[in-house]
Amino acid sequence: MGRSQETFSKKENEKKRHKKKQDKEQKKEERKANASKGQSLDDMLAYVDENGNISTTPPDPTKKKKVIKQEDIQIGISKQEAADPADVIRKGTVAFFNESKGYGFIKDQETQESVFVHVNGLLSTIKENDRVTFEVEMGPKGPNAVKVKLAS
Repeated sequence: MGRSQETFSKKENEKKRHKKKQDKEQKKEERKANASKGQSLDDMLAYVDENGNISTTPPDPTKKKKVIKQEDIQIGISKQEAADPADVIRKGTVAFFNESKGYGFIKDQETQESVFVHVNGLLSTIKENDRVTFEVEMGPKGPNAVKVKLAS
């Protein structure tokens, strides 16, 4: 009869599969040994302390509780006060303006940040290095200058 058709690589692959199966069984046994199933209710409870942190110890009943008024609770961002109309108008210098494309940038005099300006937001024609007054509105890509006119 002929020799066995089992080659070296087939034996190696079989050894790898057997080793993988043993490792899987071993991990399964470890999970069973360390399972947290069947814990008591006290082990599963979590408490919130006076600072809002989660802890495993229950609160001390002898401690005096803080009373918080419902009006003092703020959910989300705090309300901003209405801006003074005089503060809304900013001054700056036109850093770049492309008349053919209809957009440019104004450098704010106070914050030194560049603000995008589109030809639709102009009240008078502008060119580079002009001093202008403008208002800022938030657009989808950031701050936009509107109501732009030459400073007197």
